[in-house]
Amino acid sequence: MKTLALPIILLACPSAALCQQADPDPARIVVTGAGLPLPPGTPAYGSVVIDRDRLLNSASGRIESVLGDVAGFQQFRRSDSRSANPSAQGATLRALGGNASSRTLVLLDGVPMADPFFGYIPFSALVPDRLSVVRVTRGGGVGAFGAGAVAGTIELASATRDQLPVFSASALYGSRDATELSASYSPDLGGGLVSLSGRWDRGDGFQTTPEDQRTAATVPAAYDGWSANLRAVAPLSATSELQFRATLFRDERTLRFRGADSMSEGQDASIRYVSRGAWQVDALAYLQARNFSNIVISSSPPFRTSLDQRNTPSTGLGGKIELRPPVGPAHVLRIGVDSRLASGDMFEDAYNAMTGAASAHRHAGGKQLTAGLFAEDDWTIGDLVLTGGVRADRWKIHDGFFRAAGAGAADDSFPDRSGWEFSGRAGALFRVSGTLAVRGAAYTGFRLPTLNELYRPFVIASSASMVTTRANPALENEKLKGVEAGFELTPAPDVTLSATAFYNRLDNAVGNVTVSSSVSGDRMIIVRERRNIDRIIARGIELSASARAGDFQLSASYAYSRSRVHAPGQDFDGLAPAQSPRHAASATVAWNPAPQAALSATLRYVSKQYEDDLQSDVLPHALTLDAFARIPVTRAISIVARGENLWDERVVTRNAGGSIDLGTPRTLWLGLTVAR
Repeated sequence: MKTLALPIILLACPSAALCQQADPDPARIVVTGAGLPLPPGTPAYGSVVIDRDRLLNSASGRIESVLGDVAGFQQFRRSDSRSANPSAQGATLRALGGNASSRTLVLLDGVPMADPFFGYIPFSALVPDRLSVVRVTRGGGVGAFGAGAVAGTIELASATRDQLPVFSASALYGSRDATELSASYSPDLGGGLVSLSGRWDRGDGFQTTPEDQRTAATVPAAYDGWSANLRAVAPLSATSELQFRATLFRDERTLRFRGADSMSEGQDASIRYVSRGAWQVDALAYLQARNFSNIVISSSPPFRTSLDQRNTPSTGLGGKIELRPPVGPAHVLRIGVDSRLASGDMFEDAYNAMTGAASAHRHAGGKQLTAGLFAEDDWTIGDLVLTGGVRADRWKIHDGFFRAAGAGAADDSFPDRSGWEFSGRAGALFRVSGTLAVRGAAYTGFRLPTLNELYRPFVIASSASMVTTRANPALENEKLKGVEAGFELTPAPDVTLSATAFYNRLDNAVGNVTVSSSVSGDRMIIVRERRNIDRIIARGIELSASARAGDFQLSASYAYSRSRVHAPGQDFDGLAPAQSPRHAASATVAWNPAPQAALSATLRYVSKQYEDDLQSDVLPHALTLDAFARIPVTRAISIVARGENLWDERVVTRNAGGSIDLGTPRTLWLGLTVAR
């Protein structure tokens, strides 16, 4: 069995000639484990590629930190998956407004990763060691990906057999009694490949609460999580293969107070058929079973449970079929259908924090369905590539309900809703010379509000404030319109510079809108509701650069995003959307003096942003420094040292009425890796 073609090549085809498959030798069966190559018009929409070396050499070992290399990427909070509430880990790009639900479509081998109920991304289950490459496309509309990509798309591709040693393992010990253990076994299996991997990490955690706000119940943010992954690829013929993936994960965290425990878990499975013959085919089916629970502890004595989100089971079921008929060497035509069904329930119990008696029992849930038909063509005319596509999506929100017994009793069933969304995109890529390429694109897209946004209210209480956010079953779909233009310059063989100017308009943006605020005793009482905001307009510039000189490599990214909310008659009209920094930058310097040796340092900056829609609570800017070192001892064994936030910068991740949470402080790691 032989392997062929790194996914980085498949993700970077600059022309139809490079993307065109040669006629395969029928006597030679080749397994790649990848999908179909990207069409030649892909670069017209602009993207940033993170290669496997960078994925393996990060200070935190977490995918969300690596994604920070792409300026403009952000989660709802600045916390990573060790200290954030899982339900708040939504991903977005281009400062279109922070949202606990993802406005960015995150795909692993073509499968959407967002939680079917909440819309958050289970970052702790996306282990960088298992990946080959990551492609981040900011903007770009929906295209052939499916609904949900209003702020862009993050495509994760699993590592291929040639990138995986037969056996590898690592063991690291870090600050605050943290451990990280991982192992993988990837033997040949007949003419195909199989890879079984697992990871377990835990730690006593750090104090997310500032010292002057700690109480007798305040504890560090301890975490304990594991994931296991099985991936197999079997050849069916010289041009086709079957790919299977199954992932199990469980993540437990304690946030701020003793007993404030959260849990997220999942069981995902997918099967994919890829044919690279004259009629190219990519057929995919997947199933996701997820769950989430969370306990909220009162911030005032006697520090009892005030809310127990005891069970939030959800299911995602979907698939995609893409066909590429042979229409000639100048065209790559893609036609297909995709669909996703999401369903979920929320069961929670509210308690009187003073007496411990149950005060309410709530149950909410619903279902969503999207089914789309798409067609897209890339036409190569010499040095010019034209690309364009259209989508028609049928969506339905149904079986929604909210029931409550006790305080705030309710028994509401919400009307079913359905409709059509039509979207499209078009772009052009022109290679002016061997060193300069210019591009431009225009696109539209949409996102359905999540079941969480539609049906689940929540309360965040502290000694300083109580913030109640109401759900809204009448939320409309978010809709994006955008244009962008840019260039890529290669003044020397190992130097690349690129720039993109963009204008994005997000209509009906879902946000937490302040309805009222008052003072009761020493506490600020704030009521918010999820509402459709008229629109958010984001204008900006994105710059990136990479250079290599001998064993040294530099990569850098900067994003300037001037976002404004347009909401006539509202107090926040003209203000920046919540959780949206204006400036973000990242730079990494790496030195690789030998095949197994590596040393790198990463500097990241994010400017101030605001917690809320009224800009009353600020999150100050932050500048952090990370470092990574790998020193080979033998051909198979290396010493690894990692350092996060080496300057011990105070990173404010939440500021709700003065109640503050902090991000990861200085964290040091030391351990061994083995690869054979």
